[in-house]
Amino acid sequence: MWDRRKGDTPAQPAAPGQTPIQQSQKPAPTPTAPVLPAAPRAGTAIGRAVTIIGDIQSNEDLYVDGEVQGRIEVRDCRLTVGPNGRAKSHVRAREVIIQGQVQGDVEATQKITIRKSGSLVGNIKTTGIIIEDDAYFKGSIDIVRKEPEPPAVQKEPETAFRRQSEVTSSTP
Repeated sequence: MWDRRKGDTPAQPAAPGQTPIQQSQKPAPTPTAPVLPAAPRAGTAIGRAVTIIGDIQSNEDLYVDGEVQGRIEVRDCRLTVGPNGRAKSHVRAREVIIQGQVQGDVEATQKITIRKSGSLVGNIKTTGIIIEDDAYFKGSIDIVRKEPEPPAVQKEPETAFRRQSEVTSSTP
């Protein structure tokens, strides 16, 4: 009643037989940042403007979208060479995904994936491989099978009879 603002007018009762029209208030649109391609999950990224000449060793996932010349070792983790990435390297990792260009031998304990925009010139040694249509690969492939662990040899439990026979046979 008192302190009425201009926009606060009471709703008019609807005439019989008519449904009241409700006006929905839409919040003002908020500006959003442009959507970027998915970055690698927790790990390290080498951006497209970065060039590294030397060896890289990492204990976490590595995303290369720049240039690397040297050995890359990512033990028990994933190496992803992004679409702008170039590597002249010998690569060792648990899993390797190639979307860019790699020149050099690649070893993976689980699998190597060459995407359709990817290029690999070098030899592969892995337990599994995926080469998509239109991907470029030149080299040899060595599929390594995981060796099954030998069954554990169980010792025979020592019995009283066995111990006694060993004792009696060793006496002169």
